[in-house]
Amino acid sequence: MLHMPLLELQQHLKQELTENPFLELVEEDEEPVTAPDGDASSSLADSPDDDADAESANQAPGAEDESRWEEFVLAGEDADGEPVAPEEPSREVPIAALSQGLDGHLRAQVRLLDLSERDLLLADEFIGNITDEGYLAASLDEILSGINEVVRQAAEARDDDRDPPLFSPPEAERMLRVIQGLEPAGMGARTLQECLALQLHDAGLAGTLAERLVREAFDEVLAHRWVELGRRFGVAPAEVQAAADGLARLNPKPGLAFAARAAEYVIPDLIVEKVEGRYVVFVNDTHLPRLRLSRSYQDVVRDRRQLDVESKEFITTRLSAAQWLIQAIEQRRQTMLKVMHFIVDRQREYFDRGIQALRPLTLREVAEAVGIHESTVSRVTSEKFAQTPRGVLPLRFFFSSALKSADGEDLSARGIKATIEQLIAAEDPHRPLSDQALAEQLERDGVQIARRTVAKYREQLGVLPARLRKRL
Repeated sequence: MLHMPLLELQQHLKQELTENPFLELVEEDEEPVTAPDGDASSSLADSPDDDADAESANQAPGAEDESRWEEFVLAGEDADGEPVAPEEPSREVPIAALSQGLDGHLRAQVRLLDLSERDLLLADEFIGNITDEGYLAASLDEILSGINEVVRQAAEARDDDRDPPLFSPPEAERMLRVIQGLEPAGMGARTLQECLALQLHDAGLAGTLAERLVREAFDEVLAHRWVELGRRFGVAPAEVQAAADGLARLNPKPGLAFAARAAEYVIPDLIVEKVEGRYVVFVNDTHLPRLRLSRSYQDVVRDRRQLDVESKEFITTRLSAAQWLIQAIEQRRQTMLKVMHFIVDRQREYFDRGIQALRPLTLREVAEAVGIHESTVSRVTSEKFAQTPRGVLPLRFFFSSALKSADGEDLSARGIKATIEQLIAAEDPHRPLSDQALAEQLERDGVQIARRTVAKYREQLGVLPARLRKRL
């Protein structure tokens, strides 16, 4: 249960509530007030051993009419308090279901073209071989082989002795041009070079320097050989670089704008807030079902002598499972609070000053400080997020390896990367900093780091080397 993110745990608890009769839901007006400082003593699940005051406070309005509970849940009441039959569910299609994806987007365009049934069949074969990025994943020979096999099978099913009307290479070439004319521009390309050329042609830039660079010197463009290309095309190197900048603004994966993808949501499991100068940690369990042992079934348990052996075994199993679940939820909550409290204490400088102040931290350090196993810390921090004054962050963000400063202080590798990123962002574009120059600058700031380590961090940041960043 420690490993479950918030949404997964929510679904798990709802499933357990449905399957185990010894569990019941605590209504909102019955929930105990949580301590305002988010103290670890606040509880996620109620205990069945409530005292008399809590018993009276937990009586929900209308509780004396429990016999009508199911009617109220399924139907509700009218103005006179009488049950009302549930309305027939709406048959409207959810908006999300209307998303057609890239395949549907392309097929909708094809249907608007003046194509024969035969051409539509071939177009469908092409579209079926286009990836989410918009590239044609099969060669023309492979597409012809696939569609012609369909034609042969159809002829055999009809017991037609005549030669089936197989598709020819010219038909495939013609259909490829049709597919590459669909929106978004760049569809049906077989290489990045062809994808960019199609986009330039669609933008009316055929014959320009940018289009010639793509068609005639694409490898040299990737290598940033501006001087050599300038001599080759008879223009200034700066003009070549400017044309290449325009290529960088094209979309290398045009199909992703229409590819159907499930929406991804992040709901923080923990919340860190700054209150009167100190950081307070809360577990974000507001939307989790609040569970307790069913009071009705507790009465059954008290009089087990009237039950047969099979019923007793069922009750014992379900009751133990319910008690374990309630305890496990609370233990999960307490463990997450302990781990996050330690992280906040360790990384307070980060919350105050930013990424450069992030300190190195390992799972083992947390485990030793909190008094739990390292694997437990791993489960607590896996796929969990925290809402902090500096944004919603995965818990693993706070863990990174250490480097030494000149005075022997441990520095976070993540903070060093952020410093390298800042130095590169502030550099003179006509004289970019080499990896050695970056290492020397960091050493002047008190960070002991090798040039090869700087190169590794720069590559991890997705930043090009100095010779490729240089502006003419």
